[in-house]
Amino acid sequence: MNLVERIKGILLQPKSEWGAIEGEPGSAGYLIPKYVAFVAAIPAVCTFIGTSLIGSGGYRMGIGLGLARAVVVYVLSLVGVFVVAYIIDFLAGTFGARKSPDNTMRVSAYSPTAAWVAGVFNIIPALSFLGILGLYSLYLLYTGIAAVMKPPADKALVYTIAVIVCAIIVWIIIFGIVALLFGL
Repeated sequence: MNLVERIKGILLQPKSEWGAIEGEPGSAGYLIPKYVAFVAAIPAVCTFIGTSLIGSGGYRMGIGLGLARAVVVYVLSLVGVFVVAYIIDFLAGTFGARKSPDNTMRVSAYSPTAAWVAGVFNIIPALSFLGILGLYSLYLLYTGIAAVMKPPADKALVYTIAVIVCAIIVWIIIFGIVALLFGL
């Protein structure tokens, strides 16, 4: 798997890319070091650069604090992938989808790609609002659930919404931890 080609494929042609993803290795031992570890680092690294090296309005976060924050955000992002994968698998039976740890890891690892890539805007704090483009990840989650988890067509959207609600709670907790440790 070529990392750049996978990112382009999942962002520009998600429906066909999910078909290719379904036939590949999908375990955590494969996806975390080959894909997630790199792409999930984008927002953490870019936010570090934007807040500690560039700054906003004459304010810059100290390098040590910025680096610690970046590491915590990165580690919690990796944890979030596992938690969301568990949620997708847990809810699969409720919505008539295939239960498979490998499939849930595929969906959980690839669907946040847009949000992670949108983290590049954090390099320039004035452009960080463009991170909203990462909401495209919700569509990627929907197409991934439909293609890989294979719920009945009438339940795919409801399954996706249930996963999104649970994932939002997970990310609120993750960002709450970061806010408690490092402030807003």
